[in-house]
Amino acid sequence: MPSIDTILAVALAGLALSATPGPSMLYVLSRSVGQSRAAGLASAVGLALGGVVLAVATALGLAALFAAVGWLVPVLRIAGSLYLVWLGIGLIREAHATADADLAVHAVSSDPPARILWQGIWVEVLNPKTVLFFALFLPPFVEAGAGPTWLQLLVLGALVPLTAVPSDLIVAWMGGSAAERLRHSRPARLALAWTGGIVLLLIAANIHLGLV
Repeated sequence: MPSIDTILAVALAGLALSATPGPSMLYVLSRSVGQSRAAGLASAVGLALGGVVLAVATALGLAALFAAVGWLVPVLRIAGSLYLVWLGIGLIREAHATADADLAVHAVSSDPPARILWQGIWVEVLNPKTVLFFALFLPPFVEAGAGPTWLQLLVLGALVPLTAVPSDLIVAWMGGSAAERLRHSRPARLALAWTGGIVLLLIAANIHLGLV
């Protein structure tokens, strides 16, 4: 099993990403505002389940690769930390670039909750950016002697969608009021982006420097 420090680092990174306005948040928001609060909640649950499915698939695939190619672990550790740096800087830069623009939330078709749930699962599973995130985000946190590689990857991978659940549920529940606040509050959007970006940069530095 991963250490408590590793679990906390991954959970913190997941929270930092999920709390920053992005495609997943807008997807939940569109369902909540464009259809109903229940639709928003169903979409949030669907995204989380899709993330768990993707975490399982990614963990098993990476574990097989690690077993076959020994040098892949240190290479992906470096690539993963650089990816976190790129994500952190990107969050801040994108927030400043779009700070004065309104978040686009459009009306959507009225679908039953079960269908929305499945849509959320497929949206997450078939998102190439999400697949890339799992493939590069998880390897830096694999620890030698902390148990089977697949189990470490599975536990850490499951943390990513699970940490997104609280923010997605809040957005779905608040619906229109959340949309209005995020649309018109430039300081709030910048503060979220800076907080998330700095957290990711610190985690990337800690991977190699062992700051905590």
